[in-house]
Amino acid sequence: MKNIISAVVAVVCIIVGGVAGNFLKGGSGGHETAGKAEAKPAEGGGHGAKEEHGKKEDHGSADKGGHGAEKKSGHGAKAESSGNAIYFKFTREFVIPVMKDSKVESLVILNLNLEADESISSSLFSMEPKIRDNIMTTLIELSNDGHTLVNISEVESYETIRTMVLMNLQKVIPHGIRNVLIVDIGKQNV
Repeated sequence: MKNIISAVVAVVCIIVGGVAGNFLKGGSGGHETAGKAEAKPAEGGGHGAKEEHGKKEDHGSADKGGHGAEKKSGHGAKAESSGNAIYFKFTREFVIPVMKDSKVESLVILNLNLEADESISSSLFSMEPKIRDNIMTTLIELSNDGHTLVNISEVESYETIRTMVLMNLQKVIPHGIRNVLIVDIGKQNV
C-alpha cells in the first residue's frame, strides 16, 4: 500500500511539474506552446495555423498517434509530446538470475521506469502485473544469451536491454510507450 501511494504521489508531482513547466513556458512567448489545446482553436490563419491543425488531427487519434505524431511533425511536435509524457515507476525492482552450468552465478537487479504518453497512464497502473511479466520474460531471455547480463557495464549491453524490453512491451501495449529508462542497475555474484 505504501508503495502504491508513493507511486501515485510521484505521478501527481510529475504531472503538476509538467503543467507548471508548460504554463511558465507559455508565458515566455515560445511558439512551440501554441500547439497546446488551449491555443489551437485561437490560431487565426497563415502557415502556422495549418501546421497546428495537422498536429491537432494527430493528437485527436489519442492512443494511436502519440509517438507517430512526433515522427510526422517537426520539432514543435516533439515539444508538444514531451509535455504530455509521464514516467511510470514500478513498485519494485526486477531481479534476474544469471545462470552458468545450471547454477545461479549472479543476480542482476534492474530498476526500470517507462516513459509513456499521459493518455495511457491509468492503464499502466492496472496492467502492471502483465507488463512486469513481459519485461521479466525479456530479461530472462537476455540472461540466457550468455553475454548481455553477464557484461552489464558495457554500453552495448545497456542499449540491448533497453531496446529488447521496449520492443517486447510494444507487443503488449502497441501505442503510448515511448522509452524504457534504466534508472539503476546492479549485479551481485552468488
